[in-house]
Amino acid sequence: MATRRIRTAEDGDTALDVLSSAPIDAIVCDVMMPRMDGFTMIGLLRQMGNMTPTLIITAQDSMADKKTGFQKGTDDYMVKPINVNEMVWRVEALLRRSRIGMQHRSRIGNTEFDADTLSMHTEQGKGNIAEIQLPLKEFQLLFKLAGSPNRFFTRRQIMEDIWESDGSDTHTLDVHISRLRERFRNNPDFEIVTIRGLGYKAVQRERA
Repeated sequence: MATRRIRTAEDGDTALDVLSSAPIDAIVCDVMMPRMDGFTMIGLLRQMGNMTPTLIITAQDSMADKKTGFQKGTDDYMVKPINVNEMVWRVEALLRRSRIGMQHRSRIGNTEFDADTLSMHTEQGKGNIAEIQLPLKEFQLLFKLAGSPNRFFTRRQIMEDIWESDGSDTHTLDVHISRLRERFRNNPDFEIVTIRGLGYKAVQRERA
């Protein structure tokens, strides 16, 4: 993950002040904080429309506590003691999903993707534009690949971002890739290429 500036706050009230004064990419917070606990802070943020990706790290490990955390609006939850490497991986996954969520449109060649409608528009020749609606997961997968042409994504990266999975079972991914290839085998703008044993990328085609 790229080097980032870290902003700290000793309690929930201070954290709200920090969040109101500077753009924050992700929040890592405890529950047991003075003046305002983590659950309350996250709940207030969500009520204000602030959807900054949030990871709770706490010693409170009951199912009731976890339920409260997710109901308040946290995106992930870790119980102490934690593995620091795992924490970093989880934050990276939150940031990737956040970037996907913030991007509403992308284009590869003359094919444009609209995340708000889960649709794509592609040129069919002679100036004709066709609109194609896709199932949610197929759209998210294609949006991720085609939104970064020629960039390789590992199976694990894709599974974490699209299915929030650890990537141990990639059968679902392979099925979706096959469906997309069948749908767009004649698309003049891109093709999905397999990096054998590793993952996939969308390659932009050169139009004649």
